[in-house]
Amino acid sequence: MFSACKHALSKQKLCRPALSITNSTERLIRSTSQLTIRHSSQLQVAGDESSSSFTPSPLANPVYLSMSSLIRPAEEGTESQDVVELDPSVFSHPIRRDILHLCVVQYLDSLRQGTASTKTRGEVRGSGRKIRPQKGSGKARLGDAQSPMLRGGGVAFGPKPRDFSTKLPRKVIQMGLRVALSAKVKERGLGVVESLQWPTAKTSELAQRLEALGWQKTLFVTGEEAVPEGLKRASANLPHVETVTAKELNVYSTLKWSRVILDIPAVKFFEETLTNRPSLSKPLL
Repeated sequence: MFSACKHALSKQKLCRPALSITNSTERLIRSTSQLTIRHSSQLQVAGDESSSSFTPSPLANPVYLSMSSLIRPAEEGTESQDVVELDPSVFSHPIRRDILHLCVVQYLDSLRQGTASTKTRGEVRGSGRKIRPQKGSGKARLGDAQSPMLRGGGVAFGPKPRDFSTKLPRKVIQMGLRVALSAKVKERGLGVVESLQWPTAKTSELAQRLEALGWQKTLFVTGEEAVPEGLKRASANLPHVETVTAKELNVYSTLKWSRVILDIPAVKFFEETLTNRPSLSKPLL
């Protein structure tokens, strides 16, 4: 009988840990399921909060710019009130000073002529006879008269014609132009006109119109194949006015001129070439 009771007690001891493990497992599973549900509800609430306080990226907002008119209106005080919508990916790009520096240095490198040239001792005209004996004169050793140490001799390690131009990836140059145009918009130095046609070739009339508009040191950019003849001839004698086509515009010129005036074809050209998609700009009445 004692052995039977002992056997029963041993069976109870063996079963108790199993029951405790089972109970703890159930509690763990229950707590885990509650934690998961609570976590999913928190994510849902956080998602609702983020959606309510979401602010769009600056690149998602179009840029609105008031249009100007180069030609004087028929009636005084009736300036153009039109507004143009610009692509934010071109005219509201984040400012990257490093990209601007790379583009400016690359452009200035391409302007260097690289024609400086000097003659080495082998290219200088003269005899190759040794000036004096190697020993016995008490003076320094000398060779021929073309030695770089002598007056009229060759130049040691002098410059030779070379190409100073450097290369940049096409996408870096495109980004630099987007950054430069965006910087002009932020500085309020960018203007848009419907057309750059000028009726006459009189320089004085164009100078008076630019003074009335306050466009000193202005760069006119057209999207046409060539600059309009009237504006080109009238601005030829103005020292602080320049005209280029959109294909000729570069980062250096955009940053150099305090004001840049684009026509509608130029805006469409930049939006198509710098974004690889159709232009989105359109005048808003």
